[in-house]
Formats: sequence, structure tokens, C-alpha cells
Amino acid sequence: MTDADSAPDRPRIGVTTSTRTGWRVFPFFKLALWRAGGRAARIHVRGGRRSLDELDGLVIGGGDDIGVELYGGEIVPDIRIDPARDELEINLIREAEARRLPILGVCRGAQLLNVERGGTLHQDIFVSYPDAKKVRTPLPRKTIHILRGSRLASIKGIEVSRVNALHHQSIDKLGEDFQVAAWDEAGIVQAIESTRPRLVMGVQWHPEYLIFSKADQALFRALVQAAKARGSGLSDAAENG
Repeated sequence: MTDADSAPDRPRIGVTTSTRTGWRVFPFFKLALWRAGGRAARIHVRGGRRSLDELDGLVIGGGDDIGVELYGGEIVPDIRIDPARDELEINLIREAEARRLPILGVCRGAQLLNVERGGTLHQDIFVSYPDAKKVRTPLPRKTIHILRGSRLASIKGIEVSRVNALHHQSIDKLGEDFQVAAWDEAGIVQAIESTRPRLVMGVQWHPEYLIFSKADQALFRALVQAAKARGSGLSDAAENG
């Protein structure tokens, strides 16, 4: 670790990943958070870390499907699940809530945030939305509409955006204290955010891959800024105010 890596003014953000694919995904988060003024610490089932001690924020990353028993879905064959990851990340979300840490959920992470608060999922968006265009690409090929006046709109600075799409599930019933912050042209939920002051947000796309999009990299800046504000006590004052 270099002196720059250990700089005290860079909040440490935990990033959860799949044990299978995390090795190739984590570097994108690491770069995005470094550019935003933070430091990334990878968390996964086999990684040893089980808590958020000494961390200032949390990213729940994408990957495996969420176990249907967590939201009352139907068992479907041939899907990739990781019950140990579900358990780890739900515990981390609850710990982050208890510590009042800012949270960003990405794709699966957005869905898990929703499920943890009692929400449900569409298990296959193309069954629930048969007219939706089948877009699956890390490139920004999907158009989304962002709720005017939402936190997401203030972060991205726009109300219409082009994003990528790598998911086949989506949010159905909203979890407690969440609102829809963005949707695509088929009406599929593309982002949720907490109605409380603290930053707790989930996006269905992968902003970590959109390295040239200032609007999407702004999500990581917002997370880092929220982590810094928590460290100074400003975040708690706003939430309690």
C-alpha cells in the first residue's frame, strides 16, 4: 500500500462482489471510487472480511441472482444463486443501516436493497414485460427517464440518460421507504432511492463500466461525499434534523 492509498482524507468504501467474477469486476469499482476521492475494499464470501469495521460506505455489487426464499418468488431451474453471498450482503446492509453508512446498490445490489426492506422482484423481466426490448450489453444502449426532483436527478444532473443493461430481473413491489427514481421506456424500474435524507440508492445498470460518463461516475462521487459527511457528523445531523 502506498502513502496515497492510505491517505486519511479518502473514505474507505466496502464493495461486495461475486466470488466467481469479482476478480474482473472489482477493478472497475476501485478505479471509479479512486477517481471520486475514495478507496475501495473488496468484500466477498471467501475474502475474510465479515463486517464494516473501519469502512465509511458500502457498495453492493452485481452478479448472482437472489435466492427466491428471500422475497417469496418461485424456484426456477438453471439460475445462478449464492446463498452464502445473500446472507453476507443482507447482514452488511443491516450493519450499514445501523452505522448510518451511505449505500449504493448496483444491479443485483439494487434488488437486494429492495428485498431487504420487504420488497419483491420480477424474476424474469421479459415475462413480466413481454414488449420490452431485449438489451444486454455493457455499453450505454438503454434509455432511462429519471424522476424530476429526485436525488438521482440531482446527482446525474439530467432527466434522460443512456445506460447499459446486464440484468434479467427487476424490482416489483417497493421496499419500505423507497421510491422509484428512474424507469426505462417499457416501465421497468431502473433506480430506487430512500425517501430518508441519508444516501441509500440502487441502480439497475452498471455505472462502474461507464468510465467515460461523467453523469454515471457522479454516483461514486456522491457516495464518497456522503461518506465524508458522515465522518464529519454532517450526515447524522441532516438525518436527525
